[in-house]
Amino acid sequence: MKVDIIKEFKVKGEYITLSQFLKEESIISSGGQAKWYLQENSVFLNGVKEKRRGKKIRPDDQVKIADETYKFR
Repeated sequence: MKVDIIKEFKVKGEYITLSQFLKEESIISSGGQAKWYLQENSVFLNGVKEKRRGKKIRPDDQVKIADETYKFR
């Protein structure tokens, strides 16, 4: 039985872009990799598959990548 891991992520300011978040969590090493990563991997923002690296993530949003879920505060 798989159990999702839920991590909290504190947004500094009004929002963070999806590519900035992927970089901060060390999922990618540079912003240029975001486009490729989002094409090759399933990333869900609030339950909807997201492929836009500039998508704004705000407090109370939720991102799911593989078996990890991030809640934004």
